[in-house]
Amino acid sequence: MSRGQTDSDRDPVEAFRPTRRRFLGTTGLALGAAALGLGATGCGTAQTPSSSNNGAATGRAGAAGETLFVFVQSGVPTSFNPLGATPAFPTNVGHMQLLYESLLRFDLLDGSLKPGLAKELQTPDPSTLVLPLQDGTRWSDGTELTAADVVFTFELAKKMTVHYSSVWTYLESVEATDARTVRFTLKQKPFNPGSVKDAIANAFIVPQHVFAPLGDKAASDANLKPVGSGPFTLDKYDQTQINLKRFDGYWGKAVFGTPAMTTINHPIFKSNNDSDLKLEAGELDAAQTFTAQIWTMWEKGKPVGTWLKDKPYYLAGNLPLLEVNSSVKGLDNPKVRLAIAHAIDYPTIASTAMSDYSDPAKASLMLPSGAEGKFFDQAGVDAAGWSYDPAKAVAILEGELGCTKGDDGIYSLPDGTRLGPWEAITPTGWSDWNTALEIVAKSCKAVGIDVKTKFPQAPQVTTMIQNGNFELACWNASGVSVASPWTRFRDVLDDRGIAPIGKTAFSNFTRFSHPDVAGLLDSVGSAPDDAALKEIYGKLDAIYREGIPVIPLMYRPNEFYEYNSSNWSNFPDEKNPYAPPGWTGASIGWIFNLKKVGT
Repeated sequence: MSRGQTDSDRDPVEAFRPTRRRFLGTTGLALGAAALGLGATGCGTAQTPSSSNNGAATGRAGAAGETLFVFVQSGVPTSFNPLGATPAFPTNVGHMQLLYESLLRFDLLDGSLKPGLAKELQTPDPSTLVLPLQDGTRWSDGTELTAADVVFTFELAKKMTVHYSSVWTYLESVEATDARTVRFTLKQKPFNPGSVKDAIANAFIVPQHVFAPLGDKAASDANLKPVGSGPFTLDKYDQTQINLKRFDGYWGKAVFGTPAMTTINHPIFKSNNDSDLKLEAGELDAAQTFTAQIWTMWEKGKPVGTWLKDKPYYLAGNLPLLEVNSSVKGLDNPKVRLAIAHAIDYPTIASTAMSDYSDPAKASLMLPSGAEGKFFDQAGVDAAGWSYDPAKAVAILEGELGCTKGDDGIYSLPDGTRLGPWEAITPTGWSDWNTALEIVAKSCKAVGIDVKTKFPQAPQVTTMIQNGNFELACWNASGVSVASPWTRFRDVLDDRGIAPIGKTAFSNFTRFSHPDVAGLLDSVGSAPDDAALKEIYGKLDAIYREGIPVIPLMYRPNEFYEYNSSNWSNFPDEKNPYAPPGWTGASIGWIFNLKKVGT
């Protein structure tokens, strides 16, 4: 998620595109313990390394000991194109900047934008952003990385749909003032500097000499031999793994240092549970997955840790949603959507699907705590929202809609439209979301609405959701950013530039539309204070509750972050906060600061 270095808290920021674990792509499967040559795992706290019998710190032997094993997401890699809809680890916008890099890097901990390919962000006037490149920036093939590559990357977003294309709603021009400096000029109407800064932090810069010859296939080419600027290069990939090699010719060694690991290996697992077993055993060093009751690992004496030692263990910052396709007969009725909202057992989702990492979700697109808490309208939620109330759901179906129940226990509308069967999808193996949708289906069935679950592979789900080819789906919206909750309202409610059903959309997957949304969103940038912002967000939230295009299911971290310190030490946590927890933006700092156990 991104925040600007010089942004005020009132700057609206264009979101990272909604993804589970920042996932729009495919990655990684399991390597056996024998193949890894693993050493023993010792007892201790979250950051206690493994030990030999004589007490000396040890780690894995041989090449496995020089390798950082990570797991971020599931699925077999098919593309390494950062411009595409489904790029594999680590080329998606929500991945670590290991192969491709952005100009600036968002720091979740303090909301700043840290240097990346650019040295700094200069603002000579409110409508101008100037970014000088770091000294010596180069691509992995030895070609110099210049301002022309930056201009090319942003101009591509004019010509084709990529995840940061909407920046041109707010951007007048991008120019190379010299070979090492780029100037961004903002539009006056709508004026949205935060959105432009966010795109600067989110867009991976691509090499013009590689992508320009691809023409109109620049975003669809698989890019299986990526030329990047980051500290690692793609070594090999197959159905079992993605393997990266440290690039010793990395331009940024003088700025960021040299990672201690020579290899980063991403095994491909079929589910979170497979990842959990490997993490507990020390066969994974770090993971970005939901792990049920993770505290039981260190209660067993395993050297496993998270950012927080105590509940909720992770930094909250996201709001998984039940996307409701209102083009589907029956689901096109907002009263039916309201009945579904009342039917869902949110407390059970929080305690079971989220392993008590969440409170029951409320009827708002805003998070009730943290930076967004000052805008949260509890009175509006109480007056016009919903909560788990099966009796209310039935009252809406029978009393307000005039539904009749069939012999099978499922209601039909007065025009004969049966309420289901509707398919609720989310990727297979995403155990928390799978469990949440099973609870949704059971809750709906209990009040006479027929919902069934289906869990395809993640790339298939991504395509289905982006194209509007679904009925119900569990998916992400934007997480915490400097301008939260502007990004989330935009991603859920704003229909500007959204492709119709059948075409690829990167936000507003339900294709919701309301005439007041655009004006309210655009007014945020000029809001004079938090009171004015709260009023604007309250109006947007009211529009949301009236239309119910999505239903919040739970609260969760922006990114899960857990580690095992058997082989590598110095992972950041709340007591050692030198880098943010996670896998995006400035989180790459911990890659440069891990230390091999025993050295």
